[in-house]
Amino acid sequence: MLDAPAPARRLNARETADWLVIGAGFTGLAAARRVAELRPFDRVVLLEALRVGQGASGRNTGFVIDLPHKRDLEGDDLARKQKLLSLNRAAVDDLETLVQRHDIDCGWSRAGKYQGAVGERGLKYLDHFETLLKDFDYPYRRLERDELAPILGTRHYAAAIYTANTALMQPAALVRGLGETLPDNAELYEHTPVVNLTRSSGQWCATTPEGEVRATKLLLGSNIYAQEFGFLKHRMLPVMTFASMTRELTDEEMALFSAAPHHFGLTPADHAGTTVRLTPDRRLIIRNQYRFVPRYHDDLAERTRIRQGHRDSFEARYPELAQVPFTATWGGACGLSRNYTAFFGKVGDNAWMSGVHQSVGAARGTISGKLLAELATDQDSGQLADMLAVSGKPALNPPEPFLSLGVKTRMRQAAWASRSEL
Repeated sequence: MLDAPAPARRLNARETADWLVIGAGFTGLAAARRVAELRPFDRVVLLEALRVGQGASGRNTGFVIDLPHKRDLEGDDLARKQKLLSLNRAAVDDLETLVQRHDIDCGWSRAGKYQGAVGERGLKYLDHFETLLKDFDYPYRRLERDELAPILGTRHYAAAIYTANTALMQPAALVRGLGETLPDNAELYEHTPVVNLTRSSGQWCATTPEGEVRATKLLLGSNIYAQEFGFLKHRMLPVMTFASMTRELTDEEMALFSAAPHHFGLTPADHAGTTVRLTPDRRLIIRNQYRFVPRYHDDLAERTRIRQGHRDSFEARYPELAQVPFTATWGGACGLSRNYTAFFGKVGDNAWMSGVHQSVGAARGTISGKLLAELATDQDSGQLADMLAVSGKPALNPPEPFLSLGVKTRMRQAAWASRSEL
């Protein structure tokens, strides 16, 4: 949907740098920006295998959520929840500052989000969510079907809880804008995959198809792909989530959404349910279904089946719009762990990594990338102390074929149990 970017700058020579950052998603971009700010006379090289925005960071549904993630919110440690909330809010604020400072056209809006329930199962989860918010002393508003219908354009939802501090945006436009506005001492190379990473004589060496970079210090924002370099091996679960998007709705079709503003984001109360967005440019997005992707990608036949599932979910919510086609269906790979733990910290000599963000990479990746640079440059701050306090080590996975069998079975069970909310 974006205009074509300027031609990619590829690495086609042997280079040396003070800092090497791998992966130009939310984490890598934040890490490269912050280390370049803290070390203005150092050379920072950022390598991206694709174009900025083509990876997972550009393929999410455009939420930057301040609340602790569902599993974190369910914990009993109130102090930990407060730390996570503070970190997530810092991420939202940081991104908003950059969007405004650099005039990044990404549809940024502090629109908040709805947590929606369709039927009895969803309402049970929504009631639980409401209890957690009360215990957390987090402000919210509960809306029932009649009040929701003019906002969501459908009477499909029995109830929803609105929280105000989530930002919505166009993710590919945002990360592209972040990549185009890095400090002058941070150099971005795209279409430059790292095919080998080694360490010798006190330096890291990243080999690419046309060149190499040698650097003293390494920051990894490559998430699930980091295990291909030997980091957090057998501790990540590569999972792909999928979405479909309609064409722009006409004025007549937009009459369903009679309550201003005419855009919103809704996540499901039931974890395996359906996410819905109406974008500022009048497109509806449906996101649901998960796949375990140990090879990091799906195939066209599988995506065709997923697209039909999205169609069913769309028409259940918007039967009046059954004639509206999808213009795109896509997936984005994210990193999960069996113990729902993200990683932040040192992974080797002069090497640091943040990843396994449990599907909340926009906020977590942004703030953890920034703080990873601060950790690596020996800074000290309350935010950094909080990030270290809430981080841990992802659990080891069982060997194959037991891992794939277990993950796929659990996903099928979750999809079946949540079918009424899809």
